[in-house]
Parts: sequence; C-alpha cells; structure tokens
Amino acid sequence: MPREKASRTSRPAARRVAVPERRPSRGKRERNKAQNRTEILAAAREVFTELGYDAATVRDVIRKTKLASGTFYNYFPDKESVFRALLRDSEERRLERMARVVPDPNAGYERYVRDAIRAYFEFVVSDRTTFDLLRRNAQTIRAFSTDPVFNEQARIRAALEQSMAAGTIAPADAEFLAQAIVGVTFEIAVIMVERDPIDVDAATSFVADLFSGFFQRYRLSGQPQGREVRRRPAARA
Repeated sequence: MPREKASRTSRPAARRVAVPERRPSRGKRERNKAQNRTEILAAAREVFTELGYDAATVRDVIRKTKLASGTFYNYFPDKESVFRALLRDSEERRLERMARVVPDPNAGYERYVRDAIRAYFEFVVSDRTTFDLLRRNAQTIRAFSTDPVFNEQARIRAALEQSMAAGTIAPADAEFLAQAIVGVTFEIAVIMVERDPIDVDAATSFVADLFSGFFQRYRLSGQPQGREVRRRPAARA
C-alpha cells in the first residue's frame, strides 16, 4: 500500500528563541552616572550657598534633584563628602587657570604676583556661583584648611619661601605674608563682585600695588629696622 505523501503545507512548529533583555551599554551607563553626579553637585552647590553648610542636610540636596533618595548615596556617603567634592572641583579649576601664569625672569617677581592676582580675580568672575558658595561657607572651609587640597595659604607660603631662598625676593615672614595675600585677595574679591560694573583691573592694581610696596620695602632694607624675621617651622605631617 503506497505511503501517503506529506502535505506540502505542513510546517514544523516554529521554535521560540529567547531574546536577552537589552541593557544599557557601558558607555551609556557611564554617561548616566556622570549626569547624576553633576546633578547632585549642582543641587548641593545651590543648597550650601542658600542655607550654609551647617544648616543644610542631605535631604535638602536630594529635594533639588529629580533623583531617587537612594541615588545620592551611590555617589556620596554624607554631606561633608559632597561639600568637599565641590571644593575640590573648584580648586582644580582655579589651579588650572593659575598654572597658566608663568614667571618671566625678565619681568621680575612683582609682575608675576600681579599676573597671578589678576588670574584669581578673573576666575572669581568666571565662576560667580562657586565664589558665592565659598563666601557663604568661609568658616567651614577654614576648618578644612588642614587638608592639603584646600590649604591655599600653605601653597603660597611654600612658593614664597622658595623665592626667598633663591633670592628673588627679600627674606620675610613667609607665613604672615602668605596669610596676608590670601586674606586681602579674598576680601577684595568680595567687594569687587558686589560692584557694578565689576572692575578686575582696579582690584588687581590695588592688591598688586599693596604688596609691591611691601616687596620694595624689604628689598631696600632687608627687613624692618629693629625686628628680627622669624620663620615658623613647617607643620609635621
């Protein structure tokens, strides 16, 4: 008996192939992480400027973002860490700008000081938001000054002592002088940004001329008459 021919229309049942769930690419994940961190920092900058470090809370920062509350802790463990991140970001950008100021042996040390002061004031104007943060939290930042990342006075003092050792400027109390430079420059910046229009040239000239007079006095006399210049030993690590 002849075999029945299989119907041409019959087809084996199609096999279902499991399609793996598509996950964001590594590049996209990294971009999302960077965006989240940027959003947190922007919110923290606004909160710390408005409320001050002591009064602000992590909850205040989270409310300023569109992120889930737990997302904050994927990036920062507490409010101090996010505050330090803001300071570190500001300091890196400031130092990058200041690094462009290179001493010119033919122009003299005073010209270098003038150019460095101008670079600082220009940085303040270019990033007014961060400067407002620094103004609002000056006492807190001073408490963090033992951290080498934020200790501008120590950096200036080291540069002054190096210049004194090289004979570029006359010997003086480098610690006093460094603190004077930091304090005067910051306070003049506070006044400068409140004026309309902001005059970087006037602020630069005032501070530079102030310290140029100091350098000239020490260059002529070595040190004030009747006073012994004392250098405080560097703090131990």
